[in-house]
Amino acid sequence: MQDIIAKLTAKDDKYACAIADKIISESHDTDEWYEYFDSFASLLNHPKSLVRNRALNILAANAQWDDENRFDAIISDYLAHVTDEKPITARQCIKALAQVGVAKPQYIPRILLCLHEADLSKYKDSMRPLIEKDMAETERILTATDLLSKQAFSSTER
Repeated sequence: MQDIIAKLTAKDDKYACAIADKIISESHDTDEWYEYFDSFASLLNHPKSLVRNRALNILAANAQWDDENRFDAIISDYLAHVTDEKPITARQCIKALAQVGVAKPQYIPRILLCLHEADLSKYKDSMRPLIEKDMAETERILTATDLLSKQAFSSTER
């Protein structure tokens, strides 16, 4: 596993991105990468924003396999990236939250609250409308009636 983390954090960003894309693509069809969930989660607070982007998207792609509810331990850290210091990372997080919410409907209320409470004032005027557009799209996906009913059903199961 150290090898895959080393690849995801490699100085060669093109190579590291290709590895992340492979993991994300495979994670749509198989849970093969889920066993490394905690290792991927450890990259959420990496100093390099590109590494954080990779971690956010890999974790979102693996949310569908999270029968052990490991996401519970990282949801706060994950949501903190809605207002990441880097606007591109914030955008990546916001877009990935749609996938997380679809896979884990119990998080939808918390995701929506985070999006509504996000303070975007630190971002340049050129980026703020793009982030707001991403937020609106994620909210649209997560408030689809079938997802809300799934969320209501999953809350009654607990």
